[in-house]
Amino acid sequence: MPDETETELPPRRRRLLFRAWHRGTKEADLMIGGFVKRHIATFTERELDELEAVLELPDVDLADWLSGRRAIPAHVTTPMLERMALECATPGAGVPPEAKA
Repeated sequence: MPDETETELPPRRRRLLFRAWHRGTKEADLMIGGFVKRHIATFTERELDELEAVLELPDVDLADWLSGRRAIPAHVTTPMLERMALECATPGAGVPPEAKA
C-alpha cells in the first residue's frame, strides 16, 4: 500500500515509482524500487527522463550492473545509472527496512 507522500506525487512520478517496484525479480524490485522511492520526489525532469530510459533496460542486466556482478557497458552508462549503481553498492542497499532490524 502506498504511503501518503507517494499518493501526493504527480502521475508521471507515481508511474515511474510503480515501474521501479514491479521489475519482475525481487532483487531488482528492492534495489531499483528502493532507490527510486528515496529520490523520486526530488528528481528533475531531466533525471526523470534518464530514469525512464534506465527502466527500459533488461532486468537481468540491471540487477547484474547494480549489484556489481558486471560492469556497466559504456553504451548504456548515464549519470542516473551510475548514481543508482553507486547507491546500490552500499552494504544492505537491497535489504528491506523490516529485515534490517
